[in-house]
Amino acid sequence: MADFLADLCHTDPLDPLPVWENGTFGLCFNQLVLNALPHALLAVSSAWYLSTPRWNRRLGFTSCGWSCRAAASFLLSLLFLVDVGVLPFLGDPSLYLVVLADGVSALAWIIHGVALVKLQWSVYGITRGPSTLLVLALLPVVTLIITLVSYCQDSSYLDPTQPLRLLRLVLLSAQLFLLLIYLVAFAVPWHVEDHSLSINDSDSAPLLPGSSFLGPDGQIIAEDGSSWVSRLFYLWLNPLMKRGQQQELNKPTDVYLLPRKLRTRVIRDHFDRCWETCRQERVESEAARLNKRLHVAGRNIQNGLWSRPDQLEDERVEHGTDAEAVEEPEIQLLWVLHKAFGLRYYLLGLLKLAGSMLGFTGPLLLNELVGFMESGSAPISRGVWCALWLFASTFVGAVLRNWFTFEVLKVSLSVRASVISAIYHKALQVSSTTLARFSLGEVVNFMSTDTDRLINFFPSFHELWSLPVQFAITLYLLYLQVGVAFLGGLALALLLVPLNKVIASRIMENNKHMLRHKDARVKLMTEILFGMRVIKFYTWEKYFHKKISACRREELARLKTIKYLDAVCVYTWAALPVVISILTFITYVLLGHELTAAKVFTALALVGMLILPLNNFPWVVNGTLEAKVSLDRIQRFLQLSDQDLNSYYSLVAPEDPQTTIEMKRATFSWAAQEASDPPETFSGDCRAKRSLQLCSLNLLIKKGALVAVVGKVGCGKSSLLAAITGELNRCEGVVYVQGRDQGFGLAMQEPWIQHATVQENILFGKHYNARFYQAVIEACALTDDLKMLPSGDQTEVGENGVTLSGGQKARLALARAVYMEKDIYLLDDPLAAVDADVANHLLEKCILGILKHKTTILCTHRIEFLEKADVVVLMDDGKIVKTGTPAEILPLVEAVPKARKNNENKKEKDSVQSEQELEQPPEQTPIVDSLIEEEQKQTGAVALKVYNAYWLAVGSCLAFSILFSLLLMQSSKNISEWWLSNWISSLKKQDNTSKSDLSSADLSPRLLLFSPGGLLYPVTLSETDTLTHNSTSDLKFYLTVYGSIAAANSIFTAVRAFLFAYGAICAATAIHKRLLDRVLKATVTFFDTTPLGRIINRFSTDVCSVDDTLPFVLNILLANLFGLLGMLVVMSYGLPWILLVLVPLGVLYYYIQHYYRHTSRELKRLYSLTLSPIYTQFSETLTGLSTIRASRAAPRFELENENRLESNQRCLFASNSAMQWLDMRLQMIGVAVVTAIAAIAVIQHQMKSVDPGLVGLALSYALSVTTLLSGLIFSFTQTETQLVSVERTEEYSTDTPIEPQEGLIQVAPEWPQQGLIEFQGAVLVYRPGLPNALDGVDLLIQPGEKVGIVGRTGSGKSTMFLALFRMMELSEGQILIDNIATHMVGLQELRSKLAIIPQDPFLFSGTVRENLDPWGRHSEAVLLDVLEQCHLREVVARMGGLGVGVGEKGKSLSVGQRQLVCLARALLTQAKVLCIDEATASVDQKTDKILQQTIREKFKDKTVLTIAHRLNTIMDSDKVLVMHAGKVVEFDTPKVLCQREDSFFYKLVHSRVE
Repeated sequence: MADFLADLCHTDPLDPLPVWENGTFGLCFNQLVLNALPHALLAVSSAWYLSTPRWNRRLGFTSCGWSCRAAASFLLSLLFLVDVGVLPFLGDPSLYLVVLADGVSALAWIIHGVALVKLQWSVYGITRGPSTLLVLALLPVVTLIITLVSYCQDSSYLDPTQPLRLLRLVLLSAQLFLLLIYLVAFAVPWHVEDHSLSINDSDSAPLLPGSSFLGPDGQIIAEDGSSWVSRLFYLWLNPLMKRGQQQELNKPTDVYLLPRKLRTRVIRDHFDRCWETCRQERVESEAARLNKRLHVAGRNIQNGLWSRPDQLEDERVEHGTDAEAVEEPEIQLLWVLHKAFGLRYYLLGLLKLAGSMLGFTGPLLLNELVGFMESGSAPISRGVWCALWLFASTFVGAVLRNWFTFEVLKVSLSVRASVISAIYHKALQVSSTTLARFSLGEVVNFMSTDTDRLINFFPSFHELWSLPVQFAITLYLLYLQVGVAFLGGLALALLLVPLNKVIASRIMENNKHMLRHKDARVKLMTEILFGMRVIKFYTWEKYFHKKISACRREELARLKTIKYLDAVCVYTWAALPVVISILTFITYVLLGHELTAAKVFTALALVGMLILPLNNFPWVVNGTLEAKVSLDRIQRFLQLSDQDLNSYYSLVAPEDPQTTIEMKRATFSWAAQEASDPPETFSGDCRAKRSLQLCSLNLLIKKGALVAVVGKVGCGKSSLLAAITGELNRCEGVVYVQGRDQGFGLAMQEPWIQHATVQENILFGKHYNARFYQAVIEACALTDDLKMLPSGDQTEVGENGVTLSGGQKARLALARAVYMEKDIYLLDDPLAAVDADVANHLLEKCILGILKHKTTILCTHRIEFLEKADVVVLMDDGKIVKTGTPAEILPLVEAVPKARKNNENKKEKDSVQSEQELEQPPEQTPIVDSLIEEEQKQTGAVALKVYNAYWLAVGSCLAFSILFSLLLMQSSKNISEWWLSNWISSLKKQDNTSKSDLSSADLSPRLLLFSPGGLLYPVTLSETDTLTHNSTSDLKFYLTVYGSIAAANSIFTAVRAFLFAYGAICAATAIHKRLLDRVLKATVTFFDTTPLGRIINRFSTDVCSVDDTLPFVLNILLANLFGLLGMLVVMSYGLPWILLVLVPLGVLYYYIQHYYRHTSRELKRLYSLTLSPIYTQFSETLTGLSTIRASRAAPRFELENENRLESNQRCLFASNSAMQWLDMRLQMIGVAVVTAIAAIAVIQHQMKSVDPGLVGLALSYALSVTTLLSGLIFSFTQTETQLVSVERTEEYSTDTPIEPQEGLIQVAPEWPQQGLIEFQGAVLVYRPGLPNALDGVDLLIQPGEKVGIVGRTGSGKSTMFLALFRMMELSEGQILIDNIATHMVGLQELRSKLAIIPQDPFLFSGTVRENLDPWGRHSEAVLLDVLEQCHLREVVARMGGLGVGVGEKGKSLSVGQRQLVCLARALLTQAKVLCIDEATASVDQKTDKILQQTIREKFKDKTVLTIAHRLNTIMDSDKVLVMHAGKVVEFDTPKVLCQREDSFFYKLVHSRVE
């Protein structure tokens, strides 16, 4: 390069590009650096805008400014071309130099003029255009003025006898004048635009991507429309960063819109097209392959090689060439992603390669600069060019690496949107029987964990090939510096690679086990929280605490192993640079060579670069393998069979057009049919598998008929409805449904309620029709309930309807189904959770009213309503036993004949009144105000108390020891390198250096890379004698000290690594224990007002952060912090003048990081805020999949998911962009530091006041300053983010209200002996400001009395049970049991002496035995006897006995069977007081009658309180208690109350009879 420049410029090869000559700037420097370079930048910048789309604006005229600037540009290019034409006639020796510069200039102005024309007719036309272009267009003014001055100083240019030189002067003056015209044309407003809005404005809006700054709602579109300078330095992000700093980023809509190419809809459409293309290619390839095989097979048959003539047809059928046998080809997700995003992603590898190569220029230029300083005779221009090249290489490398990272993040964002959308789409399409193979958590994990791991692969892929390349080049450069001396250190490093791989494999293995234990813990915790009220009733907190602690111990054991293995990794890689350096330099010296500053610090920089590939590669490989595992898991899910309704239903309509549903010998199964199972295996024995099957069903339903389906618990009623909607696997037979494309109105037995307002739940995406909406509200008996809600139908119901009672949820789900206006309605026991009064209303007003002309199938245990049905279907054991009229079926199912009146239309006023006053769906808590409190979004920096909490969790002494060991580790590392510098300086002072044939000047980057002999003889033989000047004692002294310091560093590093690992384990143990203890003791009110997901997040995501992520990022933060401090100390010691640069840069750094942290923190919080709704909706969708598909609402849910994903992607893109915004600025600070050190070193070299050793040390540190600066802020931000998890766990560990555990007195073990219950002025209020739930209740229940409790919603029925069990503490009064006040007794003692059968049956995912008797206090015979009494023994035996699992939340059993399990628990207790909260609502009447008899017999000498909706369950009670508004209204025997016509109970009984 030097020779080329010397020939071009006619200068000295030792100084080919002189900056200053003859009192002015050198000609070569002026033409190349000040002229050609700015024009080249102008050309590149202008070319960026050549593809700007045209915008057809309807303006009266266009701006003259644009035309003037374009004309000036073309004239400028013409003037430069004229100048080129003049030059050959002057005979100037610098002809080629000036032609090159003028040619570049002319080309630049032509490109710029064309770009201005394009911009004039684009969206930029209404503005002055990008200001970047103006700046670049004015840059050549400097060179034009310098040239003009030089011309004026040369008299020949003013001599009229030399017209060509005079012409060049005129041309130059004209160029300056045209630039002035250009500036004026930009500055002067030539016309004022009319910005009045028109209704047709949207017609002229730009449609192409990148052609607009604003979205349709006026929001700013990120990046689109920005200039290349703005994109390069993220100037387009500045307004958003400013808003973040001003704390104005409070909601997702405050963030920029996504660039058009990153919109979720655009990406999804592109992905779908690629998926379809891959599918077509696969089909075609399969067809071609099959045709080839068939062709060969046919030829073989003709040649007589096959014995069977029908084998050709067999081959065709086997491979699916028949229409019926064709299967969907398997499409590889990886191939689709490759087709969709591959080319763009692979091309980014070029950026990665260029950035990596520029990374090597740092050590090479460092070598050159230190060599220059060691040589006193080198010209200053050599040092200046070293500094300039150091600046240029670090600047360009920083830009390329930043650009690469940002583009990879964009690809990752696109893949994330594609995969999440594909998983959601698949979940809506996959058949229920197939989906049943996965638990809810597993499917959600596909979208969360597996997708995240897949996305993390994208940065890793380019590391996979670039790290080995970097490693090889680093080794070569290191060999050039120190020869074979580096092999000792390399051997040690390579030995550590397999060790690192083994450690990484062990970590991965332990991580898998840890995740399994974590999943078990979180799953158990979810079940505990789901049934927390029941657990407190049963006093099972200690049992579950023990189970959770056991899971946690297993988890922590694995975590401890992982952390200690991590500590080994940290130790080896933190100590490795020092150890390699020592081995290398000691070997080098012992081989007889001489250490120089250039060699030492170049080698140090290269060793630092060597460590990165060695350290990262195993983790990159592991990340790639993790991504492969997740990809396979997602692939397996995407290949599940879809719900194929076309093959499920018969397309042949029956002859009778009135037939709506028809089944002929239809057999269904919940078990997914495997590919290996032929269909006929299902048609034999219906009990071949454990899952319930429906066998040989024959059913015919006419249009408009009301069909009632009855049968005992678990007979298959709900499965029949699932078979009609297509959710089961049809094994054989025919199913026909008329108008199935319109869907069904489905109300499930377990109501599915969305987390939305009441109105949104009812509308379910349909348009609001006020009249019909009110009719539905009235028909479903919701009018009074809505009046009680704080905001009416605009009240938001909690997660899965947590703020509603069971009856309200059932009626809300029914209202949603009715509002759908379908032709077919499938109602699964909607009358079970309401009393007879409301049930009668629903039947008359809804089922026989608003749905009168609809085809309705009603599953029910309420046989008193069967006479209203047109057809009754009796089921048993998965079969239809009989179908007929009510008169034919009723005798088979009716336990007790019911009184029925013929006059069905009669409805007396008092009956209506009683319906309004005594309507009583089961209650949980009174709905007076919104129960769910908004989760607090913390703002600002993490509070100091959070740091203190983590410090205390680690332990003060341990935490201080960790920090002290870190200080010792960093100090010893810095001292070892200072000692090396001191050693070199002492050698130089003693003048014991020996010049070799290969001087330091020869070690230039060019010679290092291209010298032919460099590879073979990097270290010349003349250095072998250099030890003659080094005394053996001095060498031994320096080596001993150096080795000792390194050994100390190794010890300190090991101590720090293992202390940190131990501290992380201590913190994880302490934080989880405090959290679990507090939550299990929390009050019921806390669980009622806190969504389940919010608490689960504390035990899953937050605990995971405390366990693993927080220690990881905190470790990096502390290492970066101490590393930066050490670097600043060494740099300041080596070059004190650098403080003049470091101080302002430090202020700038503080300002930038402060600016960034505010915005980044808010963006991350917004990202988390928008991420939860995606997973919540996905979980909600999976839970309500049957309802969504039955109502044909899947497309709407896909659109909602797309909108939620778009909102989340906006925040994630903004967060990623902010990270790159910061990175670019920190890179520039790093560039400034490196350049400043180089410049100061050159200046001090001229002043003869520089120590090359210290300069080399400072520069070797400076090359890593950018990494340290960016690492520090990123790790600090990440630590703050992860400390939010500590903040959230601390919030629950300290602020959660807990129940008073200890009692004031000790009761006898046999208490209560009688069962006497007395309420004395009991007053209870749920929250301050609400009405009293119990308002002065005075009540005396004698020992052994059976009391039935009735009353409307909010009357205080369930509140009495809560008060009795002290779930809520009384505000006034007291409750006595056997004359002992309950508030004096300890909670555990009190609740363990009482028994309850709750309305909502709670089963956890253990065995039947564990669910009945978790403490193991009863023998197997006793348990089986209890199951026999509850009619469950046969069911349990069929499942596999007491040791078989009941599934998640007991899903292996029906709702009715779960209630029977809870009854069995009560039978096992010996409590004197039993509370029953409508325990048999979901069982049939015959079973109910037997169970009531069992309860009467087993609890005949015990006090029994029963909340009832079926009046027949309490008619034989000793007394009936009627509650109203928290007061006791009536309390007497049923006989007495039924004789009083003015009693509430009388009205309730007689309204039911009506």
